[in-house]
Amino acid sequence: MRTNDSTDRVGAPDERSGRAGHGQCRPADVRSAVRRAVTGRCGATGCRYDEDGLSDALLVASELTSNAMLHGGGITAFDVDVDERTVSVSVSDRSDRLPVTVEPADGEGRRRVGGRGWPIICRLAREVRVSCLPSGGKCVTAVVPVF
Repeated sequence: MRTNDSTDRVGAPDERSGRAGHGQCRPADVRSAVRRAVTGRCGATGCRYDEDGLSDALLVASELTSNAMLHGGGITAFDVDVDERTVSVSVSDRSDRLPVTVEPADGEGRRRVGGRGWPIICRLAREVRVSCLPSGGKCVTAVVPVF
């Protein structure tokens, strides 16, 4: 099921349509889209969502967008869909490089800063897909149980 607010694109919401425009996209924009999609589905169907599941989905949304900004050359699009049990968060960026897991310490045993986002995404999501885009870049989709 796709709700009216379940698909958002790059940028801040366009006041006329409720959809995103062509400005700078922030992790908060994607988190807001996730919350609207989940609560919208609950309002439309009367179902309840799992609070921990929504928290997981919001964290996954933050990590996907942060990774696209830090490692992917910026966010080119995002999409949020809900179905009977899950919310799917897709974030596209400009990089063709696949996500990787980085060891928490370097070769000399010194702890590294960062590198925890991808493992968090993989742990919280039921399914993670990375697709190459025809125009270049990639789309990472994470499916998180929420209902």
